[in-house]
Amino acid sequence: MVDEQWLSGTAQSRVDKSLARIREQQSVWILTDEHGCVMLTTEDEEGVPVWPQGDLAALWATDEWAHCEPLAISLKDWLEKWTGGMLQDDLMVMVCPLPGEDGEVLDPEDFAQQLTKA
Repeated sequence: MVDEQWLSGTAQSRVDKSLARIREQQSVWILTDEHGCVMLTTEDEEGVPVWPQGDLAALWATDEWAHCEPLAISLKDWLEKWTGGMLQDDLMVMVCPLPGEDGEVLDPEDFAQQLTKA
């Protein structure tokens, strides 16, 4: 069950809470299907949606994404493998989107720097 704190507030407040939870849990959650990681496209950007916990990712898995499953990636792997790969592929990080909202869009390097702040 998703805590109501995640469903209220601004996208920026979800980013702040997400960063804190990811640092605490040492994992980033994505959605996957038979083709790999789910990608999102906004008007201006293409990227990978990420969440601080699996139940939030599962909220997004509706309609055309109903077949997708949440997957945890260790923070270490995210920082060592995903950040560089996303920069190379010119992809952004979409932090904690919820149904009807895209979430905040961050550069992978900025996201990584914020995750490693003490």
